[in-house]
Amino acid sequence: MFDIFLQVDTLGRSISAASEVTKTESVWSMLGKGGPLMIPLFILFALAVFFFIERLLVIKKASKVDDNFMNIIKDHIINGNVSAARSLAKNTNNPVAKMIDKGIQRIGKPIDAIEKSMENVGKLELYKMDKNLGILAVIARIAPLFGFVGTIVGLVILLKDFATISNPSISQIADAMYIKLITSATGLIIGMLAYLGYSYLDTQINRVSNRMEVANSEFIDILQEPTR
Repeated sequence: MFDIFLQVDTLGRSISAASEVTKTESVWSMLGKGGPLMIPLFILFALAVFFFIERLLVIKKASKVDDNFMNIIKDHIINGNVSAARSLAKNTNNPVAKMIDKGIQRIGKPIDAIEKSMENVGKLELYKMDKNLGILAVIARIAPLFGFVGTIVGLVILLKDFATISNPSISQIADAMYIKLITSATGLIIGMLAYLGYSYLDTQINRVSNRMEVANSEFIDILQEPTR
């Protein structure tokens, strides 16, 4: 009896695995029917994935700031140990530390000049994080357009073919239109994913920017405190 249940279970798993393979093959087969414009859509998708991962790694690295960083900088400066503060900021690789390092280098100059120098460094660091991010925004806009163009071209060719066929059936028309709409659906999905990736990365950059503004204000306040 146990052997029978075991055979049934094995057969069930085999059928399930076969159905999964069939589904995978049918998806790829369906996408392949989308026509030549599926090629640029796949290229756009690959570019979106590449630039999202590349920017994500850069932004994640830039957002790693020790919570005690500004407290240590404050203690060093208030105690008059500017060289130790400069060494800490110089050896810490993130936008906040680079901005503070520029401020430490300008100690002794007017507060406005120090703050201006730090703001310039901050803008440069934000530019580095924002670099290539616009490509995702472009992909989010043009991927759906590629999809619509593919569908329109496909429908024009389809209508031309049907003009030579006498009394095409409803099922023939429906199947043909279903295939031609594949490019539109693919373009919309790629555009949506690219837009979501862009929005997420832009939010992370804004968080880093806020931390830089807070650090800038804290550093200026430190300089205005009396030394011990």
